Amino acid sequence: MLKKILDTIIAYDVIIIHRHVRPDPDALGSQGGLATLIKDNFPDKQVLIVGEEVDSLKFLSVMDQVDESSYHGALVIVCDTANQARISDNRYTKGDMLIKIDHHPNEDPYGDIMWVDTSASSVSEMIVKFYQEFSQLSLSDQAARLLYSGIVGDTGRFLFNNTTSTTFQYASFLAQQSFDRQGLVDQLNEMPEHLMRFKGYVLEHFELIDGVVGYMKLTQKLLNDYEVTPQEGSLLINSFLELEGIKTWVFFVEEPDQIRVRLRSKGPVVNELARAYDGGGHPMASGATVYSWKECDELLVQLVNLTRQYTEA
Repeated sequence: MLKKILDTIIAYDVIIIHRHVRPDPDALGSQGGLATLIKDNFPDKQVLIVGEEVDSLKFLSVMDQVDESSYHGALVIVCDTANQARISDNRYTKGDMLIKIDHHPNEDPYGDIMWVDTSASSVSEMIVKFYQEFSQLSLSDQAARLLYSGIVGDTGRFLFNNTTSTTFQYASFLAQQSFDRQGLVDQLNEMPEHLMRFKGYVLEHFELIDGVVGYMKLTQKLLNDYEVTPQEGSLLINSFLELEGIKTWVFFVEEPDQIRVRLRSKGPVVNELARAYDGGGHPMASGATVYSWKECDELLVQLVNLTRQYTEA
């Protein structure tokens, strides 16, 4: 599979790389890391990255402005996106060939070539594996920086249970490259003052059911009062990760036309619940979409029941 992907990359002069909407460090790290890896080894190719910008993560990658004409005869690669509905920039279908590289369960198969590895901590980890497969490829410090950021982000700074011995091996390899690792982690950890103050509100006001299920409803009014965007609010999903006894928790983040659901777990499998609400993801970290607070309450009841079954087993 990896040889097939490399051969396909070699065959195309224009390569456009996408990732999911509302990107996190792995989406940007794998997208930018792969783009940099290709540029470094094939300087004659035009390699472009697309998607909406996130101000707080511009220190990782800044997107290219890409005309639709660039897609004609191009290779398109989508990183870190399980479902087509979540691909940022719907022009991903306009290229000559499409490759999917992902580590989520493959519930929405798409693309002419699919490389899906659910055992990987992140797609950034998969890109490191891709690089190490071919001795003729070189890895620049910038590519290493981006891929390291993706691994750090998706493993929760190596605290989540998706961190494996292989993850540490790849991270150790990347850490040997010459980039400011401490400075990068500092940037990943920093948040602006308004968001830090909002985090204080979340910690004071989140609700707890049975001592094991936490939830927080981020209404548009609440977000507006703190001048926090829905995407910034979603970043606080792990605010009460360290709460003693908690097993599952959920954020309901209101947007103008929908309510985004962020599910996290320390044991119960939550991605099946997410799939019932137009979502999906990892067993312990998933997202969904609902369209009313009544649906939020229904989902919360199911999450509580799911968690009770887990704790009583």
